[in-house]
Amino acid sequence: MAAVEKRGKLIAIAGNIGSGKTSLAKLVERYFKWNVFYELPDDNPYIFDFYKDMKRWSFHLQIFFLQQRFNHVMQIIKQPGISVIDRTIYEDAYVFAKTLYEKGLMDPRDYTTYTRLFSAMVELIPYPDVVVYLKASVPTIVDQIYKRGRPYERFIDIDYLGTLNENYEQWIKDFMKNQKTKVIIVDMDRTNFVDNEEHRNQVLERLRTAVQGLFDKVV
Repeated sequence: MAAVEKRGKLIAIAGNIGSGKTSLAKLVERYFKWNVFYELPDDNPYIFDFYKDMKRWSFHLQIFFLQQRFNHVMQIIKQPGISVIDRTIYEDAYVFAKTLYEKGLMDPRDYTTYTRLFSAMVELIPYPDVVVYLKASVPTIVDQIYKRGRPYERFIDIDYLGTLNENYEQWIKDFMKNQKTKVIIVDMDRTNFVDNEEHRNQVLERLRTAVQGLFDKVV
């Protein structure tokens, strides 16, 4: 089955839990008026159970996120203009599912099934045109998780966050080799685009510059 023809452009915001993806997506939506598709983790019916028993629920959690991400991308590529998604389908597989498998929190049989399904799905969708990677250290991530106060996230293990960060670094390094996608890296240890206007303008300008070549007129 051939990939669906892409009509619009896709901007993806990538980054670990608590790195600021949703905050940036809301900022981009308000400033550029682009269509934004949010992850909405609270809609995942497995998320509370997952953080209480990660090994028992990891496969279920990741399958739900995989289909959610795939459905979002399929909607995006059928419409004109610029759309934004606040996590890529690639992170699901190359960061989260991989981390769960490496830490013994996903059964090898389940991981094989998951990766085969992922491989079939990504054959049908194009790469993002731009990826904004929010790079953040574990202390920054923990601070942000604490501030937003989601009840289920109080169960997150620090070591788990650290392994996610390691796999994120490897993933973005590999992803930058893809010449079809522009990559913007934002150092979230030194950037506060929520409260600092100068930082906010810098990030938005970097994104505007990256997107300028995609259309004759950006906004």
